[in-house]
Amino acid sequence: MAKFLIADDHPLYREALISALRPLFESFDIVQADSLDSMLEALNQNSDFDLVLLDLNMPACENFYGLIRVSQDFPSVPVAVVSASDSVEVVSKVMSLGAKGFISKATATLTIAEALKQIMDGNSWLPQGMQIRLDDNISIRNIAKLVRELTPKQFEVLKQLQNGLLNKQIAFDLNITEATVKAHITAIFRKLKVNTRTQAVLLLNNLDIPE
Repeated sequence: MAKFLIADDHPLYREALISALRPLFESFDIVQADSLDSMLEALNQNSDFDLVLLDLNMPACENFYGLIRVSQDFPSVPVAVVSASDSVEVVSKVMSLGAKGFISKATATLTIAEALKQIMDGNSWLPQGMQIRLDDNISIRNIAKLVRELTPKQFEVLKQLQNGLLNKQIAFDLNITEATVKAHITAIFRKLKVNTRTQAVLLLNNLDIPE
């Protein structure tokens, strides 16, 4: 029996997806999540998911952070991103950050089922013709790979830098010392191959998800 985690903050879409999948699989178990915290809690409590179906725009998942966390914390669980944001830039970032497939929310039900089966069999899946378009988008993929090297705490610090906070403010918000903040920033600069806060923030800005 297949076991899916559907992570999307729109309950109507979760229910619609479940209803669409029900006749396409003989049997399956579904766990639902509507935020980053509930998704991570579900993954921590269940070690046997066959697939995570992840929306990019859940609370606390901006800049692809939800995908980054799942890919880093649960590398053995394949992730299929299901999103209405289906530009080449978004798909390129998604695949570079560890997803095994990208499925537009406009995709027909039978195609979704085929995509999920392909991913569960260990393959990658993209909409027809997308791979050729991705091959022309090397710079975005390189940026995504750099950001993927950050630890969850380093990513949190980088987000605080993006918000314009000083080291003292970051230390207070994250309940760590200023020395630890400085150590994280040094590591961030090294991993992102930048020298200043401005350069690091500009690089992260490239991972903004278009509305």
